[in-house]
Amino acid sequence: MAGGLQPPSAEEEQKKAAAKQQGVIFVLENASLETAKVGKGYCLLNCDDHAGFLRRHDKDPALYRPDICHQALLAILDSPLAKSGRLKALYVHTAKNVLIQINPQVRLPRTFKRFCGLFVQLLQKLSIRATNGPDKLLKIVKGPVTLHLPAGARRVAFSRQAPDLVKLKDFVRELPDATPAVFVVGAMAHGKIDASYVDSWVSVSEFPLSAACCLGRITNAFEDKWDIV
Repeated sequence: MAGGLQPPSAEEEQKKAAAKQQGVIFVLENASLETAKVGKGYCLLNCDDHAGFLRRHDKDPALYRPDICHQALLAILDSPLAKSGRLKALYVHTAKNVLIQINPQVRLPRTFKRFCGLFVQLLQKLSIRATNGPDKLLKIVKGPVTLHLPAGARRVAFSRQAPDLVKLKDFVRELPDATPAVFVVGAMAHGKIDASYVDSWVSVSEFPLSAACCLGRITNAFEDKWDIV
């Protein structure tokens, strides 16, 4: 062939096709993303700024922690795993049973105040479009989340109380690449998520981990598996 170039072999084509299939889906469960009119405008309720308002309405301020969801989302979207295109889908299921689909290409606000403003807008308008195109970066979608998960995907939830304590890198390495894996992590301060749709529960540490720390471990394990540097 001219120039000594050879067409890709069947094996190389298979590897490329497999790489496109490889990916991860994350579901953040029980996230505290609730809006209310406080004073003259609507706010995303949080324990620091609205403790008095929450107590007046017989709500426990300790449960209102949207900062956990913010940190968790940044842990996923900032990872080399996401930037390499292996983040196939991302969903947030709120404590009020609202399901949010997040475009893996979105760039979320870095500051908590701006994050709150964005999600107040989302919960009121039901979607947020890109400023330079028609794509919806954030949108409310119909639940349950199982409507949006690929058939045959392995669905794994994380809990310190899970019976199986695993080394995450070994666990991830044994997962098949044919379909994306679905990882379900709680985005709340206390308690256990109700994820009846998962296939298995695992624990990845002897110690309680924040959602962001747990997600960092997951993304690192997949980056190691797929040689993403």
